[in-house]
Amino acid sequence: MQRILSRTRLRSGMEAEYERVHAAIPPALVERLRAAGVSNWSIWRDGQDLVHLIEVEDYRAMRRSLADDPVNAAWQDVVNPLLEADDDYSGNDDGVPLVWTLSGQVDR
Repeated sequence: MQRILSRTRLRSGMEAEYERVHAAIPPALVERLRAAGVSNWSIWRDGQDLVHLIEVEDYRAMRRSLADDPVNAAWQDVVNPLLEADDDYSGNDDGVPLVWTLSGQVDR
């Protein structure tokens, strides 16, 4: 299981709308995320900055499987206008690099 940290940024004034659309994402999207190996996805917001913690079997494989998925595309059509930069699920993104963990240090 991978734990991936990712960051996105909201367009100014879109904070409330972003939270509204995330109050309950579409059940079909939940199914696609689960099928792609996502066990959990948490999002924190600090002003316009969003921090995502994604717990997934294989992050790159998840992104590849969702890149052309029509349910995910419909969701991106809702979310991307709220963000400063669109996410088209292309490329080889690995999220924010991990530098250190307490458990990694003390459990050696």
